[in-house]
Amino acid sequence: MAGTVNKVILIGHTGDEVKMKYFEGGNCIGRFPLATNEEYVNRSTGERVSNTEWHNCVVRNKAAEVCEKYLKKGDKVYVEGRIKNRQWTAEDGQQRYTTEIQVQEFTFLTPKNEAAAPSRPEQSAPARTQTQQQPRAAAPQQPQSPSSNTYSQPVASDSSASDDDDLPF
Repeated sequence: MAGTVNKVILIGHTGDEVKMKYFEGGNCIGRFPLATNEEYVNRSTGERVSNTEWHNCVVRNKAAEVCEKYLKKGDKVYVEGRIKNRQWTAEDGQQRYTTEIQVQEFTFLTPKNEAAAPSRPEQSAPARTQTQQQPRAAAPQQPQSPSSNTYSQPVASDSSASDDDDLPF
């Protein structure tokens, strides 16, 4: 194989609001924790075991502003990106390490009415809007329209790809 791949796909729930940091020149970074869960039955004891894994997600610029505006604690989100390990020296002189998910694409999976009013389940068929999200397969080469529910970081893309698919989800 000539190349390498660094790709992460996660579906989980946000653990907090998006924390923003703004820089000179108009750039910004948003950070939020994402929880993914794994459940299985322990074969020796027969009990159900649930493990939660936490991921530090980082979004940049316009994508960060979109996340800050629409993502709330507990929302379900699809995230696609790269793993990035960083190290730095803390104020106390200790070397610190962190692993982050550099988000390149995301899709909000919590319907707008659930995020805004979780106590009103009778709103089960909302109209689709930019903040209203429906799970769907996302590919980086798909063009984005104003009513699209997926946000991608600007990258070189094939604009001839179709947004229609036959996937059942």
